[in-house]
Amino acid sequence: MRDEAVQRFLDAAERALVASVEPGSAAEAACARLFARCRAQEGRAQVPEPVALPVCGWLEPALDAAEGGPRAAVADALGALVERLEWKRRASADPEDRAFWEGHANAMILGPGGLEVRDDLWIGATVMAPGVTYVDHDHPPEEVYLSLAPGAWWNSDMDWTDPGATGVIYNPPGIRHAMRSGSGPFLALWFLPV
Repeated sequence: MRDEAVQRFLDAAERALVASVEPGSAAEAACARLFARCRAQEGRAQVPEPVALPVCGWLEPALDAAEGGPRAAVADALGALVERLEWKRRASADPEDRAFWEGHANAMILGPGGLEVRDDLWIGATVMAPGVTYVDHDHPPEEVYLSLAPGAWWNSDMDWTDPGATGVIYNPPGIRHAMRSGSGPFLALWFLPV
């Protein structure tokens, strides 16, 4: 039986994504595949060693920034998991790039090293301090981002875009992309059907 707090988070995230994706879009199809996999089977429950980096001090104000409706419910459900997660820097982060090194952290919720170990999907979160740009990167799986606190995204097919409190960002498989915070903290969830 899936951890109750994880299931509450998944239910809230699915409701928020359904309310945010454009019908018939690639983002809608990706989310449908991902949540169908979540319903079809559970991964192995795991209790990772919780780790918080200094940038995690921005989590509370970022969670508070989630506007009402479905995203506020996601923020509330994520808030119940935050202290159970292993927050870490991107593996390729360069300690010489102090702003990025100190200004970001990622946590896997479902997937390798997450609260539920899966190899067919990744669901996680990224927090960033104000004024930080996440390094350009790419990966084979497609990805849907749901913002909980303001930020902007770029990929090689679009200019910097802020999806606002009701939109999502979709990155096709293998596309080069990045994200950045503004004057406040950044918090986003990412969903990748692998």
